[in-house]
Amino acid sequence: MSQPVPTEHDVLRILEGVVDPELGGNLVELGMIRGVEIAADGAVVVTVALTISGCPLRVQIRDDVVSKVTGLPGVTGCRVEFGEMSSGEKSELMAKVRWRARDDAPTTEVPLTTRIIAVASGKGGVGKSSVTVNLAAALAAQGRTVGVLDADIGGFSVPRMLGVSGRLGGADKKIDPNLVAIPGLADDDLGLPRPGGTIKVVSMGLLVEDEGSALMWRGLMLAKAVEQFLTDVRWGDLDYLLIDMPPGTGDIQMGLGRLLPRAEVIIVTTPALAAQKVATRAADIARKSYLKVVGVIENMSAFTCEHGTSYSLFGTGGGAALAAEIGAPLIGEIPLEPGVSSGGDTGRPVVLDAPDSAAAREFRRIADRIATELCPPMDMTGCSARLLDLITARFAAE
Repeated sequence: MSQPVPTEHDVLRILEGVVDPELGGNLVELGMIRGVEIAADGAVVVTVALTISGCPLRVQIRDDVVSKVTGLPGVTGCRVEFGEMSSGEKSELMAKVRWRARDDAPTTEVPLTTRIIAVASGKGGVGKSSVTVNLAAALAAQGRTVGVLDADIGGFSVPRMLGVSGRLGGADKKIDPNLVAIPGLADDDLGLPRPGGTIKVVSMGLLVEDEGSALMWRGLMLAKAVEQFLTDVRWGDLDYLLIDMPPGTGDIQMGLGRLLPRAEVIIVTTPALAAQKVATRAADIARKSYLKVVGVIENMSAFTCEHGTSYSLFGTGGGAALAAEIGAPLIGEIPLEPGVSSGGDTGRPVVLDAPDSAAAREFRRIADRIATELCPPMDMTGCSARLLDLITARFAAE
């Protein structure tokens, strides 16, 4: 059954997730969206006003707008047209940026240049945390700086899976994340080692006295804890922030869209039909919060024994069925391997401990697709960067 076409309000809401990282705001609040046209067949045309017609960021702006809008149910395609701001519009934009520089502290400590990916699931037990830490390790092994926020406040497991111990420190009323150095993997083409990266970890498990301690907190307290991890942690420069979401559709999921409207979501499921049906709800709450679902990962796919025979222990097709139902791509199928589980127990993710295993290769393939296609790092060499430099210098001179 075809989806109804979105409204102009729907399109504008999701475009609030397209930010200009240097100007410090999204395209809607900066007045850069000049028009939205929606055809009866679901084709959308968005007109964006740039500061100059030859802005070097126009390709990235186009790609980000298309990526967000095509994630809306009912959209069959998106085209971006560009215009140029008048001198009066440019003056108004500069006034907004000056105002924000003076009076608007950032809502969170997560840099606007950071790509944010929430890893979610409809139910527990599908290996969502294993997927999170292995994707983080695979991205960091590319030489990137990756934050991991363990938002499963009551069911934290990230510290053990990454082998992180020691309480979180800090100074000046800010918390400092714990750091994990990740070695670079050999370049697939040249066989030369890549420079390694860093994972910055924040979890309630690094604040409690005992890993076995139960937190008897209500939903609003859990959501407030996540908010403090975003506003009170000194994250510093990050290429990516991966958020290990709690399973289900509670207060933390609802709060994510408010705190991080530019976040994007990956849904983790298993081949089982029951897991796939529940995971549909996780996608639904993300879209109701105007967060784009960038794809589905099927975890615990077929198990292959040492003789080469594959067994579908948890069924088949759940990931593909979920992807088709919610209109998002199936971006990976992680085979069922003991090394994934044992790596989580020992604090050595399988992408590092057994890099030649099938699971590790699939995690790296997914990470490569994230970095090159689904959520590529932001390119800061553009017109907005130069504009902000001029504004900052002028503001400092006054």
